[in-house]
Amino acid sequence: MELQSQLSEIQAQGLGVAVVSYDSVEVFAAFGKRWGITFPMLSDAGSATIQRYGILNPLVEQALGPNRDDPAVKAEAGKYVSAVGARPTMAGMALPGTFFVDSRGRVTSRHFEDFYVDRNTVSTLLLKAGGKTEAPAAATKVSTKHLEVTTYASQATVAPGNRFSLVLEATPHANLHVYAPGAERSGYRVVSVKLDPHPQIREFPMAYPGPEIYHFKPLNERVPVYQKPFRLIQELLLEGTQASQAALRGKEEVSITGRLEYQACDDRVCYNPVSVPLAWKLSLRSLIRERPAVAP
Repeated sequence: MELQSQLSEIQAQGLGVAVVSYDSVEVFAAFGKRWGITFPMLSDAGSATIQRYGILNPLVEQALGPNRDDPAVKAEAGKYVSAVGARPTMAGMALPGTFFVDSRGRVTSRHFEDFYVDRNTVSTLLLKAGGKTEAPAAATKVSTKHLEVTTYASQATVAPGNRFSLVLEATPHANLHVYAPGAERSGYRVVSVKLDPHPQIREFPMAYPGPEIYHFKPLNERVPVYQKPFRLIQELLLEGTQASQAALRGKEEVSITGRLEYQACDDRVCYNPVSVPLAWKLSLRSLIRERPAVAP
């Protein structure tokens, strides 16, 4: 359903969408009719394609087999199959993930998770693929003495298990630079986004663009900097565990706060480090779990 809601954006990037699942044609037809799915949903009879891609979920068979009461098997099934245990109808399911395939049929990238509820959202996948994104109307603009900053969440709505991003686009003022990773070895404050702790949100390493090397001639010092417009991407996960879902139940939004930290310099002066408060609010939606009932 998230793919359907972002289908026009995906197609605007010159991409197509197809879903491959072990579900039957009848299940797909009922689901597509109920939720208005318009892209191809391909029923993989006998999980043949799933097996060729090497993503068959082996834990279903283990969780239904003679070692089903083994605590280790139960723990792995709870992580990769379902919190309520495996059922015979799950046999043949894939480990959930996304492949990007070029026009020649070659896989150019793949994205998989460590928990069955977790999913990369469309916006995050497009950012990872280098797709162009426009700052939404809800973006926040901040001006400092050194930078012009626009920041926004990669999407307005999230659900438990969604992997999404906070995007920060910055333009240094004329004749100024801020420091990129690696400059800390020379004692400078590297530009970064520091988020306040949130019990249901997990952070991943910040994605930085390639810097320029700035030569400070008086000290014959070469350090990595950003002098031109640059983009920082902070990837996050809204935890999809049972505990996280319970904590989020009844809430309508998720609030995230933090700060942008940096140090700016020109050709003569290095200014004091700066900390700029930031905040984002995202609407919260529930997971859709039911599988359509198909008449016999």
